[in-house]
Amino acid sequence: MSEPVYIAGAFEHPTREAPEKSTMQIHAEVAAGALDDAGVSKDAVDAYFTAGVPEMEHALTPLMATDYLGLDVDYADTTDYGGSSYVSHVGHAASAIRDGKCDVALITLAGRPRSRGQATGSGTRELRTVQDSFERIYGATNVTMYGMAARRHMHEHGTTSEQLAEIRAAASHHAQYNENAMYQDPVSVEEVVDSPVVADPLHLLDCCVISDGGGALLVVSEDVRAELSRDCVEVLGHGESPKHHDAGRIDITATGAVESGKQAFAEAGLGPEHVEYASIYDSFTITVLEAIEDLGFCAKGEGGKFVEGGTLRADGDLPFNTDGGGLCSNHPGNRGGMTKVIEAVRQLRGEANPEVQTDADVALAHGTGGSIATRHGAATLLLGTEGSA
Repeated sequence: MSEPVYIAGAFEHPTREAPEKSTMQIHAEVAAGALDDAGVSKDAVDAYFTAGVPEMEHALTPLMATDYLGLDVDYADTTDYGGSSYVSHVGHAASAIRDGKCDVALITLAGRPRSRGQATGSGTRELRTVQDSFERIYGATNVTMYGMAARRHMHEHGTTSEQLAEIRAAASHHAQYNENAMYQDPVSVEEVVDSPVVADPLHLLDCCVISDGGGALLVVSEDVRAELSRDCVEVLGHGESPKHHDAGRIDITATGAVESGKQAFAEAGLGPEHVEYASIYDSFTITVLEAIEDLGFCAKGEGGKFVEGGTLRADGDLPFNTDGGGLCSNHPGNRGGMTKVIEAVRQLRGEANPEVQTDADVALAHGTGGSIATRHGAATLLLGTEGSA
């Protein structure tokens, strides 16, 4: 059995709009928050992980970031899978700790798309990649590509708008108990379906929020954990998988979760039937539905029926995103993987909002970064209370 590795610190920035702060300032604030949560000093950090720092798109991210934060580290990783990066970073940190390269790994995320007026997912942007020259010039945006995936899923499997709306309704039910959530009013299935169409068949309330903010995690070795009085969460399994266009042979009704979930469950020695709480990336409702199928919680094509009847609510068979998730609470920097891990940690430590607290000993956190209609990164974590493995 490999050495146990733990998440000792987790912190989500309470802001959802921060015009007065810089992105790097938020990185520093969330780093301090995670260190304080764990009871670990900054001087103990010997590894650093981050991705997607907009101010550093043309710079050397690990050098600029560690310089700004004043970190003296021996190991750094800036793997960028979009929003799922931070789920991957936990797995990478666990591997580095087990390889003896570090003992205390700090992971941070920060972003200010709301203050920057960024038309996330729906607006045009400059051509950045070779693929943009064949896709963006024809009007492809994130929301239109997710809409295309939803329409294909409906065509293949008979999924309905009402079934997708069940996902938003469950998230909004949880968000009413989160004082920091952007949208705290519960909504019904009918209200989701009656909201304006953004990219057919997706409605406005099928889409995630645009928010500023950030979060941080502290991953530590068994020796470091032994010195802490804080409840910690054990990293039981990790998997990740990039999925791409495959020269046009892509199946947009399936995601990289097919592989990342399989890897994570195998490493943990668990299966979907053991998961008692799930944080699932929710850039759009279709993102959740496809991930639920691909992670094995139900058969492919059965996701619509699976989410009906309150399955995803805190008292349902698969409680999900009990903070309100990206659909209602927070999608900092347009990257929701960090907050997925943080809420899973809260659930396992018994620190979620009381109205949505479960008694889970095993939780899953899953990220989907990029576009499921072209190319994306999938990353899955299995986490457990200490001694649950």
